[in-house]
Amino acid sequence: MSAPGTNWAGNVAYGARRVHTPLSVSQVRELVAGSPRIRALGSRHSFNEVADTEGDLLSLAGLPPEVVVDAEAGTVTVAAGLRYGDLCLPLHEQGWALHNLGSLPHISVAGACATATHGSGDGNANLAAAVAALQLVTADGDLVTLRRGDDDFAGAVVGLGAVGVVVSLTLDIVPAFDIRQEVYEGLARETVEKRFDEIFATAYSVSVFTDWAAPTMLAWVKRRVDEPDDWAPDQGWMGARPADGPRHPVPGMPATYCTPQLGVPGPSYDRLPHFRLDFTPSSGEELQSEYLVPRVHGVDALRALDRIRGRIAPVLQISEIRTVAADDLWLSAAYGGDVVGFHFTWVRDAAAVLPVLPLIEQQLAPFDARPHWGKLFTVDPERLPELYPRLADFRELRRRYDPKNTFGNAFTDRYLG
Repeated sequence: MSAPGTNWAGNVAYGARRVHTPLSVSQVRELVAGSPRIRALGSRHSFNEVADTEGDLLSLAGLPPEVVVDAEAGTVTVAAGLRYGDLCLPLHEQGWALHNLGSLPHISVAGACATATHGSGDGNANLAAAVAALQLVTADGDLVTLRRGDDDFAGAVVGLGAVGVVVSLTLDIVPAFDIRQEVYEGLARETVEKRFDEIFATAYSVSVFTDWAAPTMLAWVKRRVDEPDDWAPDQGWMGARPADGPRHPVPGMPATYCTPQLGVPGPSYDRLPHFRLDFTPSSGEELQSEYLVPRVHGVDALRALDRIRGRIAPVLQISEIRTVAADDLWLSAAYGGDVVGFHFTWVRDAAAVLPVLPLIEQQLAPFDARPHWGKLFTVDPERLPELYPRLADFRELRRRYDPKNTFGNAFTDRYLG
């Protein structure tokens, strides 16, 4: 048992009474059944109060680090508290990989899936889309298993911790594969607008970075080694020039924090994330927001944000633009269609950043932008039923699984009802 402390960025001081770290699923069940108010705490990488509670917090980091591969089914079952970085190496050693990874390997599997956290790639759905089954502890301490195809499954996977405490997940896996990562500088903003679809279709994963002040952007292009093409990376890309050395997305930050670049092949777990597991990028000296719009509105959304660049740039470290494939998970930002994510890494100054968020949301409102559940946003809760057509179904699911609101908090009560 420990004191609650803060999130990774330090902008949220948890109001919980204490943090429990159970060592077994049976202990999780006892704690949940005996608590009037409790929530699971992941790796503390959310930038809002989604994980907080006035009751008790429950960390799953003490559960045995289970990694069980079922080669015949093409799945791996993992303990919910495991971080992606700690999962991927043993998975790779057995010849397997996950279809995609987020920018940070430091985040917990359960927390990332619960908030629909994602990586990048036209053909790559978010991390939660890999979930084939999950085990969760409900408010009365029961252990429930939901599998893909079950009535409640698509609602529970991205559950924001409001349905139960997930203790294990079964994820789809694919044969291990290698990636080459190249970085290009001087990508013209005009080129991004004119060749938007072509740019993001170029490789397995593409990220475009901008500070909204300079007329050019930075592109990180991640290509599968086993997919032949006639592209010569050293000859430039989309009018941009190859970087002459490793780069960090944030200008001035050391590239030692980042995964290997310059086209050196390596396993997907060490190329798809932007950052290395053995370094903590920026040590939390940042705030983050992200909004995801339907793919068809990507260019229009880019232009809309460009109109307020003068308000964005002064409080920004860097912004990342990525694509994510559609899924069928009720509270996923990619539910029902492909999306483009506009991510903002802000300076760690909430007083300066928060007034900018409503301006961004106003610019993106015509495109039905959905906020990332784990980031900062100020979207009116009344808009959410328009943005998430299955929200009413999720509310009913929540009532059935948690009738006393054991897993609720101010955030879930505000945004989920």
